[in-house]
Amino acid sequence: MEARASAHGQKTRFPRNAGQLRFRRKSKISIFMGEAFDIATIARGARIRRSPYFEATQRYGCKSYTVYNHMYLPNYYDDPVKEYWRLIEGVTLWDVSVERQVEITGPDAFAFANMLTPRDLTQCRVGQARYVIITALDGGIINDPVLLRLGKNHFWLALADNDVLLWAKGVALDKGMDVQICEPDVSPLQVQGPKSKAVMQALFGDRTLNLPYYHFIETELDSIPVIVTRTGWTGEVGYEIYLRDGSRGSELWERVMEAGRPYNITPTGPSDIRRIEAGILNYGADMTLANNPYEVGLGWLVELDQKAKFIGKDALKRIKAKGVKRKLVGVEIDGEPVEFNMTRWTVSRNGTPVGHITSAIYSPRLKKNIGYAMLPIEHTELGTQLTVAVPESGDRPAKVARKPFIDPKKEIPKS
Repeated sequence: MEARASAHGQKTRFPRNAGQLRFRRKSKISIFMGEAFDIATIARGARIRRSPYFEATQRYGCKSYTVYNHMYLPNYYDDPVKEYWRLIEGVTLWDVSVERQVEITGPDAFAFANMLTPRDLTQCRVGQARYVIITALDGGIINDPVLLRLGKNHFWLALADNDVLLWAKGVALDKGMDVQICEPDVSPLQVQGPKSKAVMQALFGDRTLNLPYYHFIETELDSIPVIVTRTGWTGEVGYEIYLRDGSRGSELWERVMEAGRPYNITPTGPSDIRRIEAGILNYGADMTLANNPYEVGLGWLVELDQKAKFIGKDALKRIKAKGVKRKLVGVEIDGEPVEFNMTRWTVSRNGTPVGHITSAIYSPRLKKNIGYAMLPIEHTELGTQLTVAVPESGDRPAKVARKPFIDPKKEIPKS
C-alpha cells in the first residue's frame, strides 16, 4: 500500500469554509531566471479530484494535502509526531481513496493479471490479497499495488502513484486479450493501530477479528457496500475499508468515527515515520521505473520458476543472474532530528558523492534519524560509514543499517 507521501515540512493552512484550496509554505522559495518563485502559487483546479471523504477531512481539520494519483491526499491534521504516537498507541483513520483501483474482469482476466506481475497468482485464492509489483519489459517497476482477487476472473489493483490504468489498457490492446479494464467506484479508508481490531469489531462484528493477514470479506455496513481487508501501510495491526458507493463517503466516515470514539480514534495522514521504521517503500521516492525489484529489496516478489511468462521475465532472469550494481539500504544519520526530506540528499563516502537518500525522518521511538539510501553495491555492507548532506544543516555522519528498523518479521501486523 506506495501510498502514501507526506509533506511533514510544510507549514500549511486549510480554510474549512472555503471553496478553494489555499496553501502557504514557509521558506519554500525557488529562484528561476533571477525571480523569486513561491511553490504555493502553483495553480490547482477541477482536474485534481476530491475523494468521497474530502468534505469530512475538512470538517475534522486537515491542515495539508498533497496530490497523489490526480487526487488530494490528506497529509496531516496535527503535528506528525503526535499523529505517529496516536497510531502506534491507539487507532487512526486515514482517507486513502487515492489508492485508485484498476479492475480487471472478463474471460482472460486471470491470465492477464498473472502476466502483469512477477508473483504467481495461481497461489492467490478468491478472498485473498497479495502485495505485488507490476514490471516493464526491462524489469523496471511500474507500480507496487495490493492485488485483491474477488472472483475467478475478477481482480482489483489498489495502486501507488502511477497511471497503471493506461498501462493495463495498452497491454490488453497489444496482446488481444478478452478483458475489461476500468477504474471502478471504489474508495478505501484505512483504520490502523493496535485498537483497530476493537473498532472493526464494533462495526462488523467478530468476523473481522479472525480475518487473516492479507485476506478480505465482502459485506455491508448499514446497507453501505464495502470490502474489508487486513492490510495497511503502517506495520501496525490494521484494516482497509473499500467503499463501493462514492455517494456515501461522509456517511461511512462518520460511522467509523462513531465506532472509534470509545477508543479515541483520530483522523491522521499516512505516517512516514512508521512506514520507514517498518521498511515500507514509497513508490516515486524509494523506487521508480528506473529501478528493478532486486535493487530495492523486492526480489522476493519475483517468482521466476512459475510457468507464466509475465512481462519482464526474461530481463529479470538476466538481472538476477548478473547481480545488481546498486542497492537500497537502511541508514542511520547522526545529529539533531531531521524533518522528512523534500528532495534527494547527497550521500558521500570519503568525500566522494556515491548515492542519495530517498527517504529520511526522525523516529521518536528509536530516538534517531533513519531512512533509505540508494548506493553502489560496494558501499552497502552493514556499518559502512557515510556522510549525508542535510539541507540547512550541513554534512552529517551516517552509516548503513539493517532494515526494517522495527519488527523485521512483521509479527505486529499479523497479530
